[in-house]
This record gives sequence, structure tokens and C-alpha cells, in this order.
Amino acid sequence: MKTLKLLAFSFVAALMILSVQPVKAQCAMCTANAEAGVKNGNTTTRGLNNGILFLLACPYLAVAAVGFIWYKKYRRKDVEINMHKENFHLN
Repeated sequence: MKTLKLLAFSFVAALMILSVQPVKAQCAMCTANAEAGVKNGNTTTRGLNNGILFLLACPYLAVAAVGFIWYKKYRRKDVEINMHKENFHLN
């Protein structure tokens, strides 16, 4: 069962990596500057697009790193519960 989960995860990860499409996400102001620059002969649009995508990815990477560290630090391994043969009351 563990190998099946690993295989399914690997398959989905491979599909996600192989199906990447270029994105051109810009705010209205950045679009206006980029279009004006292209008309004047500048080729800064590619750098602008890459900068926007970089700024978009940073928060997600930071949250993923904190989540991974939290998972590694607080997960329990080999938890042993020693219950004595004593009566106890929950009230």
C-alpha cells in the first residue's frame, strides 16, 4: 500500500512538472509600462514577468518551509503509553 501511494504521488508530481505552461501575469500598471517599453524598443517585459512570478512564489515557499519544519519537529515517533493497573476517574 505504501508503494502504491508513493507511485501515485510520483505520477502526479511528474505530471505537474511536465505540464508547466508559461504565465504572463501582470497588474494594469505593469502591463502599461511593459507595453510602452516594448513600443519604444525595450525588452524588459521578460524580466518584469519573471520578477512578478518570483514575488508570487516566495510566500508559498516560506509557508511550505515553515509547515515542513513544524511537521518534522512536532510529529511523534515511537509513542509509548504506560498505563498502570490503577483505577482512575475522569471527573
